[in-house]
Amino acid sequence: MAETAAIHPVILSGGSGTRLWPLSREQYPKQLLELTGSLTLLQATLSRLNGLAYPGGVSSPTVVCNEEHRFITAEQLRALGHAAPSILLEPCGRNTAPALTLAALAAGQGGADPILLVMPADHVIPDVTAFQEIVLRGAESACAGNMVTFGIVPSRAETGYGYIKLGAARGAHAFEIAGFVEKPSIAVAESYVSSKQYLWNSGLFMMRASLWLKAIDRFQPRILQACRAALDQGRRDSDFRRIDITEFTACPSDSIDYAVMEKLAGAQDLGIAGIVIPMATGWSDVGAWDALWALVPKDDAGNAVQGDVCVVDSKDNLIFAQSRLVACVGIERMVVVETADAVLVARRDATQDVKQIVARLKADQRSEVSAHRKVHRPWGHYDFVDSGERFQVKRIVVNPGASLSLQLHHHRAEHWVVVKGVAKVTRGDEILTLSENQSTYIPIGTRHRLENPGETPLEIIEIQSGGYLGEDDIVRFDDNYGRS
Repeated sequence: MAETAAIHPVILSGGSGTRLWPLSREQYPKQLLELTGSLTLLQATLSRLNGLAYPGGVSSPTVVCNEEHRFITAEQLRALGHAAPSILLEPCGRNTAPALTLAALAAGQGGADPILLVMPADHVIPDVTAFQEIVLRGAESACAGNMVTFGIVPSRAETGYGYIKLGAARGAHAFEIAGFVEKPSIAVAESYVSSKQYLWNSGLFMMRASLWLKAIDRFQPRILQACRAALDQGRRDSDFRRIDITEFTACPSDSIDYAVMEKLAGAQDLGIAGIVIPMATGWSDVGAWDALWALVPKDDAGNAVQGDVCVVDSKDNLIFAQSRLVACVGIERMVVVETADAVLVARRDATQDVKQIVARLKADQRSEVSAHRKVHRPWGHYDFVDSGERFQVKRIVVNPGASLSLQLHHHRAEHWVVVKGVAKVTRGDEILTLSENQSTYIPIGTRHRLENPGETPLEIIEIQSGGYLGEDDIVRFDDNYGRS
């Protein structure tokens, strides 16, 4: 290879996965879920590079994610052994071109010019060995000064994907990009597949950081200016790098394809060629429930089941149960997804329209759009157990050594009962140590804090009572996680 600069993974993790509702929610989207195995889609994306035999090595990744997902993203990366990744927090969504520009600017600081391997966090690629071989081909082409994308060899006529038209061959495994086509009709898609001149547009890219910045400066200079200002005026916050909200909000929204890739052929003076490398590794963006059904193991009747499920006289279904028994009789080609607070029932061929359900629930301001009953926090999680007029019950789990913020509430009192572990409680000027079956009461307006000084998870039942029980009735005085 011409160069030995490190491959720098850039993981784009800003999606919401609305078509996989009710499992995927705004505060816990599909890339953070374990959908096809023991790893989440985000973790599987990074693990795909384990053992990659590249002379320049593979550096610690940059992950670009929504601020709302920062703590669970960091925790999932730590679980893989990435103790100090670069996590860039987007204060608002501006599509993939600004996200990549932020990552390229950050990766290029200090004079470095790594090869960026841009990977969406929500893809499934079963053949990891073949994927790594193709990444090595991409690195060679990127070192030669090309802007590389990977096109999926189609397995069927698909109207839900964009397509890339192959141009002239550039060696044994690469082609010039002759054009991009948006999602076609079924008849057009069938002609594309039979011609063998079109590939699915995967959203995977490789290029030098400096090359991307040069191209975005030519085609979308406002994106580069806004991203540079947003990064420069941002700040470090624990594991994260916060992007300035004012500057980034002013950034134009655009995709990598529209902003740069589609314009390269008409700007030959730039000296950058757009190259596509075919990829036949198996691939899915898990865009909807029917796509997941195609990926996961099935029984002899074609049923893919997960959780406590009983199926009789049914075939070709996807049935997920999270919190209770789900029984199905005499159904075919259906999707049934049960969570603690919502159930989806749909025909498998209609799951692309689940986003319409999400839009309606959002218009009705339903909380089921944004969060599960179980809500993750940097110190652990809590689960809504019950609620009614002027009361609410939660099950709270605090990780070993973790603590909630020092806080007070203006509108609610709280009663805590320790179920498992040992709790250290600050209540006004008092410091209490509570063990199993012991309790305490936090009056309205009293400063308080809950800590777990032990080596095992602390579990408590919290009973809230008062005239207003919203999560925004929190005044924080001190917080280990930088929350205001």
